[in-house]
Amino acid sequence: MRSILITGCSSGIGLHAARHLKAEGWRVFATCRREEDVARLQAEGLESLRLDYEDPASIEAAWTDIMIRTGGTLDALFNNGAYAIPALIEDLPVNALRQNFEANLFGWHDLSQRAIKVMRKQGHGRIVQCSSVLGFITTKFRGSYSATKHALEALTTAMRLELKDSGIGVSLIEPGPIATDFRLNSRKQFDKWIDWEKSDQSQRYSKLVSRLYATDKAPDAFELQCDAVTEKLMRALESPRPKARYHVTKVTTFSSLALRFLPPRATEWMMSKG
Repeated sequence: MRSILITGCSSGIGLHAARHLKAEGWRVFATCRREEDVARLQAEGLESLRLDYEDPASIEAAWTDIMIRTGGTLDALFNNGAYAIPALIEDLPVNALRQNFEANLFGWHDLSQRAIKVMRKQGHGRIVQCSSVLGFITTKFRGSYSATKHALEALTTAMRLELKDSGIGVSLIEPGPIATDFRLNSRKQFDKWIDWEKSDQSQRYSKLVSRLYATDKAPDAFELQCDAVTEKLMRALESPRPKARYHVTKVTTFSSLALRFLPPRATEWMMSKG
């Protein structure tokens, strides 16, 4: 039975991937930040543990537990859990940006290093990172999240190059709009860090605030369900020669082509509308 550690499994992409891989016969270690979510996943039959990227002790504890359960092996790691702090850069506190990097990059790096050591010894493995279309473009109010994902893409590309011929495959998945609780989680971070009403640019927040707090928000025209990400994850895990990048949604594909073929001013105009 192949084993995989998946983070961010309380809902959305991580939860769908955990359920699908378990159904496919994998031994899935599905981690969540909160104990109540761990208990909920355990109740439905998943092997769930608490792991919070912002809490190094929880990473150490979860990893140690998994290594005991598997006898020191792991076939795959799917780094997935992340959140955004929507704000204008001029209103983004340094500590907010620091925490965002802790959750979206540093914790991922910690797990990846642990996985590499195990996978080198066993001679095989897969590391898959859930990035975003915002890993190679950015838009207004998304500077913090985009910064973490741009950094993730650079770190992952270096990792892939360094692990060539090691038996360890490394891939990025780059989703566009996916039907998850991402907006709700962003709202929590916005409330925590951004006092937008006192901003010198408070008028510019009106559209953002209405979108974050909308109770009847219609799905994005290009939005896909979580199974679209899981499909790419399975390719990255099972292909003999996994790709460096897997695009998910037309938004990702179009954005990639625009960066390649359109002049810089045109792509900047496009991103300013995002």
